[in-house]
Amino acid sequence: METENSPKGFAGLRVLSLESRRGQEMAKLIANQGGEAVVAPSMREIPLETNTAALEFAGKLFAGGFDMVIFLTGVGARALARVVGTIHPQDEFLAQLRKVAVVVRGPKPAAVFREWNVPVAVTAPEPSTWRELLHALDESAAAFPLQGRRVAVQEYGVSNPELLAGLAARGAQVTSVPVYEWALPEDVGPLRSAIAAIARNEIDAILFTTGRQVDHLLQIAAEMNLEDAVRRALSRILVASIGPTTSERLREFGIAPDMEPTHSKMGYLVGEAAERSAEILRRKRMAAS
Repeated sequence: METENSPKGFAGLRVLSLESRRGQEMAKLIANQGGEAVVAPSMREIPLETNTAALEFAGKLFAGGFDMVIFLTGVGARALARVVGTIHPQDEFLAQLRKVAVVVRGPKPAAVFREWNVPVAVTAPEPSTWRELLHALDESAAAFPLQGRRVAVQEYGVSNPELLAGLAARGAQVTSVPVYEWALPEDVGPLRSAIAAIARNEIDAILFTTGRQVDHLLQIAAEMNLEDAVRRALSRILVASIGPTTSERLREFGIAPDMEPTHSKMGYLVGEAAERSAEILRRKRMAAS
């Protein structure tokens, strides 16, 4: 039972965020929950301005070559529009999208299409993984069948083989459209410093908001000969994942996330991690001792 003297929120815990674009926002959220924020950018978005796949997609779309286009991220949708914009005005691109069934994975790409005034045929519900997307398509099969349909998939950084295979198994003719990729930040110094701090047991909690952060953390840890030390340290600290897709990536590396928030958003992630931090750390450190 919580007493008047029980710690509130993070209560001074050292909380690591690997956010890049939204690092300052994450630091503020952590501080508001009483944590000492450590922000180490782990990713850099690389738009593929000479993206031949995206340009080929545009040519086929304008020729009436697709029945459905699936957008996995809002950032990716905007990036694709910028690439297509090198050869077609945006209003013409949006006019072509209005001729096909547009499918989105979750609220962020949905918001982009509301802004663009392009109708969305199917939206995957939270937690908005490829599983929910395929399930939503199955439920909408009467209106938007996949059998024999020509389907383009806007991909985000890395390919999603499970989604592509699921679409193909349902009879779709699938074209993947990679729009951008993630690289390590140009300056990996902060990430190296954070990894060294993890290995020295100077971090109490780590918040993952994408699977690629897991990739880059362990990649640099391996280059520093600290991967084993980092893995040992993670068994003693709070490992929070923003949602199922990120949790899957952690488990692929043999790392068990301690929690996911009730909604896959940064504010919920930080707030709920803070609320549960004392209990989770007590349990993990007792088990490790």
